Amino acid sequence: MSEPISIDIWSDIACPWCYIGKRNLEKGLEAVAGDDDVPQVNITFHSFELSPDTPVDFDGDEVDFLAGHKGMPRAQVEQMLSHVTGVAAGAGLEYRFDLLQHTNTVKAHELLHFAKAKGLQHEMEERLMAAYFTEGKHVGRIDDLVELATEVGLDPGEAREALESARYLPAVRQDQAQARAYGIQGVPFFVIDGQYGISGAQPPAAFENVLRDLWAKRAESAPEAAAG
Repeated sequence: MSEPISIDIWSDIACPWCYIGKRNLEKGLEAVAGDDDVPQVNITFHSFELSPDTPVDFDGDEVDFLAGHKGMPRAQVEQMLSHVTGVAAGAGLEYRFDLLQHTNTVKAHELLHFAKAKGLQHEMEERLMAAYFTEGKHVGRIDDLVELATEVGLDPGEAREALESARYLPAVRQDQAQARAYGIQGVPFFVIDGQYGISGAQPPAAFENVLRDLWAKRAESAPEAAAG
């Protein structure tokens, strides 16, 4: 039996391209699921803060934030968000930038590490991204995060304690240090088998091709390993 392919994803739950990239990876996995020899994968999400200096309660909408943060004219920001909304729709996601509540994401990342320790990281990642991009929910305050944690099956008391104590903040910082070591400056960034880097929200076919290629190489080397 071949070792599963490891996929490590650096992302921020407030990164629109990260949610699109996540969906495209899932579609790539669905496509290879019909193969005779289905590639086995282990997926782990890692923390990356796009705007660590953002306040928890930002006064304004996404256009206000990007116009101020990137110094872009409002019309250009609106055009950019319209483009991203269209790309997201192509991935099956209904982005609502008109509802989005911009916030600091460090607590959301702490929650993801807590969820990982409980075996629910993937469910928590999906819930946070959906809440942020499609439902206009606040994902920066502890009360709101505990509510979302409960929805995916985590214990609300344990989740609250983990967030209030900042117990998982060192794990968030460790992920960020690893990103710097890899030279990752933008997300999403996918590290496959610790050696192949894929940057950005690539189409599903890109993931299909890499997974099939790596899995075929594993199959080729498996008999040699057995013989050796």
